[in-house]
Amino acid sequence: MARRGWVGENRGFFSILLEVDRQRLGLRGALTDVASQSSPIIHFDHATFGFPGVVALEDISLEIQSGEFVGVIGPNGSGKTTLCRAVLGLMAPLKGHLRILDCACDELRCHHRAKIGYLPQKGVVDRNFPVTVLETVMMGRYGALGLFTRPSGKDRKIALDALAHVGMEGHRDSALGLLSGGQQQRVFIARALAQQPQVLLLDEPTTGLDITTQHNVVELVQHLHEELGLTVLLITHDINMIRSRVDRLVLLKTRLYAAGPPADVLKPDILSQVYGKDLVITEKDLVIVEDYHHHH
Repeated sequence: MARRGWVGENRGFFSILLEVDRQRLGLRGALTDVASQSSPIIHFDHATFGFPGVVALEDISLEIQSGEFVGVIGPNGSGKTTLCRAVLGLMAPLKGHLRILDCACDELRCHHRAKIGYLPQKGVVDRNFPVTVLETVMMGRYGALGLFTRPSGKDRKIALDALAHVGMEGHRDSALGLLSGGQQQRVFIARALAQQPQVLLLDEPTTGLDITTQHNVVELVQHLHEELGLTVLLITHDINMIRSRVDRLVLLKTRLYAAGPPADVLKPDILSQVYGKDLVITEKDLVIVEDYHHHH
């Protein structure tokens, strides 16, 4: 009963993880190493995404280089989640092209997903669900192994190394549900790292956390970016939290409204056109946006 209740309560948090992992099966060895190549690791070329009768992102042209730390911002309904799903290979472009890790994503048969570590928006974890921290991180190996391949000692070591990177190795046998929100988020980041990704994709990683824990999580992401040389794509509503840490900001409003160094993107005239009445800029140059609680 406890397991069935947990699945129901947490379906929204884990469903996209399961969807991505299912589509990764059988992809071992399919990727070539492109880390040393000079071509962009992610390349949108006049790409449009959406659903029948609805355009969510239109005519996006954007290149992200290997090793970059890029923040993605924009108001509700601006296309941030659509961009996330496109990078995961869960949405094919209606027009134009998308290439990731030298894989053409015009059809939903791409092989790049196994090299993208994904952290979805945080959900509520049932305190009574019987899963340990190490078991949770081991789930990150299934995308590479397949659901029917038994993890080896090497896979366990990869998972333990991932926990060490996020400072949670001492909690490997702890129940996931008994950890604090910040500790759980570190575990889920370790789960993404266990895939041994080239790209780390994070969707609102600080939502639902207290301000100190938010700073700690963003600092951890920056540390992993620098230590592991990961390409990081961080989707967030909290502009101030990431503005001093990212290499570039990408500002969306159904289209690509601006992209570049934070100082070039975070100009009052640009932001006011995108956020309108929801924008407040303080005397200390802090950017406050009112409608950030849910994006689409």
